Amino acid sequence: VDPNAEIVARRVSTLAELAGRDSKGGKPLIVLTTINAVLQRVPPHDFFAASMQRLAPGNVVSMASLVERLESLGYGRAGTVTDPGQCAVRGGILDLYPPGGQPIRLDFFGDSLESVRAFDPETQRTQARLDGMTLLPMSETPLDMEARKRFRARYVALFGAVRSDDPLYESISAGRQHQGMEHWLPLFHDHLETLFDYLPDALVSFDPLVEDARAKRL
Repeated sequence: VDPNAEIVARRVSTLAELAGRDSKGGKPLIVLTTINAVLQRVPPHDFFAASMQRLAPGNVVSMASLVERLESLGYGRAGTVTDPGQCAVRGGILDLYPPGGQPIRLDFFGDSLESVRAFDPETQRTQARLDGMTLLPMSETPLDMEARKRFRARYVALFGAVRSDDPLYESISAGRQHQGMEHWLPLFHDHLETLFDYLPDALVSFDPLVEDARAKRL
């Protein structure tokens, strides 16, 4: 099954913030987490750096290419944007709900981004104008061409020749999201990391019971 969209959004926004943090010039940071989360492998931090894109009024960007990029980053098309991870197109307006933030309305005139505004997902009414936004991936499993090629090669290496009735393989090959594909995370990336790779110079303090919890988890 798919993980809960709200939880995915919180995970992605947190990892992206840690990946983009300036450890030398930034403010002191404390990360309070669990041993299960520390042991869990996550996408490499450079994945988030490469996926992030700054959008601001005056940018020249094709709406069609931006929608294609959103879909490769895990956003799903919807008629109306109400939940994290959704995007919708209405004429020259592109609505999207990025992780860790509020719904955003992008107003285009041709290939020129004219305005970036927040909106209320319940009333769909536009709210404050924004100076810009940072586009984040909505999924830890990318669907760009390189990730799909990597998935196919590793899937065949694990399971042999693929039958014609394999819906997971067919969906990923076509660049479509498939239910539960997050469970195949290692097949989409060159390598995976842990939280310590995001915070290499962190001082670590463990709860006294962490050794038992770690052994049970492993």
